[in-house]
Amino acid sequence: MDKNKLDQVVANAQKNKLKREAGYREKALKLYSWICGRCSREFTRANLQELTVHHRNHDHDYNPEDGSNWELLCVYCHDNEHQRLLDGEGTNNTDGAGQAATHNPFAGLSDMLEPKNKDRRKK
Repeated sequence: MDKNKLDQVVANAQKNKLKREAGYREKALKLYSWICGRCSREFTRANLQELTVHHRNHDHDYNPEDGSNWELLCVYCHDNEHQRLLDGEGTNNTDGAGQAATHNPFAGLSDMLEPKNKDRRKK
């Protein structure tokens, strides 16, 4: 593939991404109060760049006009939300298809806490 053509494809993708983000970001900032939905930090025009639009279903192309797929999060809470998703703790599945944990970190703990010599307890 021609390097110039590849550069053009990347540039177009970035331009479209910025255009798409500007659209839903502006709409979300008009719909919602400038407060982080997790930590309740309040924002002003001076620090508004630290407030992000989070897609609840993690689909950045699903942007309904009513804002039902958006929530405003500060950059820290937004990063945390995505890290939770990557770690598997914070999946937003509402279909109940999530897998239950199978590992029990406390398995056998009662045996470990039992004294090795039960006769000592009686004395």
